[in-house]
Amino acid sequence: MFKYLPHTKEDIKEMLAKIGVTSLDDLFKDVPKSIVENSDYDLELAKSEHQLIKEMTQLANKNKTLKVFRGAGSYDHHTPAIIPYLTSRGEFLTSYTPYQPEVSQGTLQYIFEFQSYICELTGMDVSNASVYDGSTAAAEAMLMATSQTRRKKILISKTVNPQTIEVIKTYAHFRDIEVVEIASIDGETSKDFATEEAAGLIVEYPNYYGIIEDYHNFGEKIHNSGGLFIMIADPQSLAVLKSPRALGADIVVGDGQSLGIPLQFGGPYVGFMAATKALTRRIPGRICGMTQDVDGKRGFVLTLQAREQHIRREKATSNICSNQSLMALWVTIYLSIMGKDGMEKINEACYNNATYLKEQLLATNLFKVVYNKPFIKEFVL
Repeated sequence: MFKYLPHTKEDIKEMLAKIGVTSLDDLFKDVPKSIVENSDYDLELAKSEHQLIKEMTQLANKNKTLKVFRGAGSYDHHTPAIIPYLTSRGEFLTSYTPYQPEVSQGTLQYIFEFQSYICELTGMDVSNASVYDGSTAAAEAMLMATSQTRRKKILISKTVNPQTIEVIKTYAHFRDIEVVEIASIDGETSKDFATEEAAGLIVEYPNYYGIIEDYHNFGEKIHNSGGLFIMIADPQSLAVLKSPRALGADIVVGDGQSLGIPLQFGGPYVGFMAATKALTRRIPGRICGMTQDVDGKRGFVLTLQAREQHIRREKATSNICSNQSLMALWVTIYLSIMGKDGMEKINEACYNNATYLKEQLLATNLFKVVYNKPFIKEFVL
């Protein structure tokens, strides 16, 4: 295989002269010689397609297909066969919003439909075109709250997924934001917490332990001190649970993996974000809108771009300027196929199967219940 050479020798010489060095060795002289490999790599000879398929098949046959009971944000739900077929079409196969957006009406339309589905599930007014994953979405929600309130403290329940908490702390560290964790009592968020000077309160619904907590008074409590109520929600469960909007949420985030995206060594996932109309200009990432062209025909555009980092620079809420378009399409197709009735049936099946599993495990006398609280699809023994 030939090396990929993007520049001619003359190009390289001109660039080196521009920055004041005479050779590529001079350019990389700061790299310690002890880690520089000067000889060719000791690689096997290239294999034919037939040989490669044979070896990969032998390797794949060593795998065992097992039932996955991990939960806690990673769910092995059924994926309708039509989804991978449609999402692999060339016109859709990208992870990005288009850079010449109005030319890509099909892409903009499904992103708009994704946003619409998220708003319908959460009860919120506006949603963005997605972000990388649920943990990123939660951290970005924290930045929305601190930007809106101009405060530097965030409250987060210990019943939130620990991995999400770690991502939030990483974001907060470099923004000088204080993260205060609220204690967990019997698997639920303690109601005894101070809200003074807090930009927002973050909880999970259902929480990390699978418990459906009662958050009816949490929104009112944080609102009374001028903060925002942020809920991390499982979109699959929202089809049957009371909407976050009805519980007083200002921002709702989560991960769309439970909506038919298969488990694949930790990814890809797709984070969603939704908020009230008052927070529209604080929400990060791209937003697709529907409009009319000069002939009165329906069209889709990337709208409200003045709030994004490529225009507002350091004044923007976030540096995110991309999304997970392909996985957003996956979720959109899944929701359109399932519909309201299908989503309700999935949750019913999840609850029945989880309840059956719990009863059978307890019957062995090898386990005991840790939290005897309401759940939909996961529990702790």
